[in-house]
Amino acid sequence: MSTGSSAAAPNDLAAYWMPFTANRAFKAAPRMIARAKDMHYFTPEGRAVLDGVAGLWCCNAGHQRDEIVAAIQAQASELDFAPPFQFGHPKAFALATRIADLAPGDLDHVFFTNSGSEAVDTALKIALAFHNIRGEGARQRLIGRERGYHGVGFGGISVGGIVSNRKFFGGLLTGVDHLPHTYDRAHQGFSRGEPEWGAHLADELERIVALHDASTIAAVIIEPMAGSTGVLPPPKGYLQRLRAICDRHGILLIFDEVISGFGRLGFAFAAERYGVLPDMICFAKGVTSGTVPMGGVLVRKGLHDTFMRGPDHAIELFHGYTYSAHPLACAAGLATLDLYARENLFARALGLEDTFGDALQALADLPHVLDIRTIGLVAAIDLAPIEGSPGLRGFKAVDHAFHKADILLRATGDTLVATPPLIISQAQIGELAEKMAAVIRAVA
Repeated sequence: MSTGSSAAAPNDLAAYWMPFTANRAFKAAPRMIARAKDMHYFTPEGRAVLDGVAGLWCCNAGHQRDEIVAAIQAQASELDFAPPFQFGHPKAFALATRIADLAPGDLDHVFFTNSGSEAVDTALKIALAFHNIRGEGARQRLIGRERGYHGVGFGGISVGGIVSNRKFFGGLLTGVDHLPHTYDRAHQGFSRGEPEWGAHLADELERIVALHDASTIAAVIIEPMAGSTGVLPPPKGYLQRLRAICDRHGILLIFDEVISGFGRLGFAFAAERYGVLPDMICFAKGVTSGTVPMGGVLVRKGLHDTFMRGPDHAIELFHGYTYSAHPLACAAGLATLDLYARENLFARALGLEDTFGDALQALADLPHVLDIRTIGLVAAIDLAPIEGSPGLRGFKAVDHAFHKADILLRATGDTLVATPPLIISQAQIGELAEKMAAVIRAVA
């Protein structure tokens, strides 16, 4: 066992089993990051790498923003930890109020978690408990969607629809069904914003209701924009139809906005962009601009108040996490929301949507490009797979991007994804597109 001290360039990579990573390939040619500032990461050798993915969809305000760093440092010197069960600290209540103020409608209450995965499992448990305490305990079925990503908890992978995330882990939760995904290249290819075709796919929920009966269904959970699967914007009218069907049958609608929340689509939440009010919103990532782990669930007032009916001294929901509303996370969240507001970053992202879309859609004629989808400050480029080796072209692209093109990209299979921080300049949008073009040519 190695016992050396930590360093910017470690000499032993064996002990760390990396998540969602081809570990052997990585350790043969590491993509190592030592520091970051604003729009760039820096390797241990000091080489600047343009952050094309906001860390992991999360560093919406960019990196090492002075205000957020100072808030975290000050909080660490004042209060390191406060027990979240039966006790509270002021910043937890302040941040919950700020987030609720950003949310549309009567999404007035916040239950804090530490990640998007925990937020999803929390929302699913709230949905089941809600129906139980209303005397409709038979409503236990949960409906997800094909190609959906809802984190890696057992609840999240059960309602999720990405095959590789599910197939190794047994039977998962029982009583789960899935809507079809919303993507059809023949009807939606090279779309900008919400595609015209596909609203009718929401009507598949009526078929699922007819199969199982509404009296057995607790909730539907979807990403307004499916992100991790390769960026699938909702067809025009799809979310509205889904909301109407849920209302008709007394089914709760949950939006997983772990990716789309906090400005990625030009609004605090995608629910606002689409004018659809879900019963719960799951959030994480951008709430602290990726600086300290935090997630949560926004809950509508009526749903929350249903739980507040027993004796005053009784616990209303037997659920929570040791680090819910951690003081450092709350301090980071408050500073992050201040920064979003002061720099008007959500509106800024919306204002850059066309420029970003123009730059990325211009790559359509490059070799092996099958489709490009752009919305907000998000783009996905589908590349043709290498025959017999699906995912290899995408892997090579990410590797080439980091080592040779000085840009950090993501790949989902053979789909390249760009989701830069909201502080990106117009010149950097051009630079990002040029670098992506060079990467695509390199793996042709």
